[in-house]
Amino acid sequence: MADFSGLVEVIKQASLDAVNASKPASFVFGKVIDDDPLKIEIDDKITLEGSQLILTRNVTDYTVEMTVEHETEDEGRHDHDGSTNSCAAGGGTCTIMTDGNHNHEYKGRKEFEVHNALKVDEDVLLVQMPGGQRFIVIDRLEVGS
Repeated sequence: MADFSGLVEVIKQASLDAVNASKPASFVFGKVIDDDPLKIEIDDKITLEGSQLILTRNVTDYTVEMTVEHETEDEGRHDHDGSTNSCAAGGGTCTIMTDGNHNHEYKGRKEFEVHNALKVDEDVLLVQMPGGQRFIVIDRLEVGS
């Protein structure tokens, strides 16, 4: 029977060399040096920008829909249609307190803007894509925490 141990070792080494040559994804740290347009420095010589960066929702402004059901805080004393203690605000309901102040019902499906874009001097975690030319900005970091 032939000895295949040498062949197996050659195949293993060829596999490792192929993986290393393809530059698999790796983690990289960076710092935002400009936010309009976005520029991220990953070392003293390399600054990433534009199409090199793929942004996740964790590092961008975005809109989200939420369902809410609560009342506003004390609105103070005012009326909506000129009559005293009127709560006919757009067909909604409100609660008039004994001092004349009132709250408004606030419920239903509402759209909210989440302000989450990166700012100058924030530290970020990136994944360098295979090939090394594009980077996914995963999230901001709290350095020193």
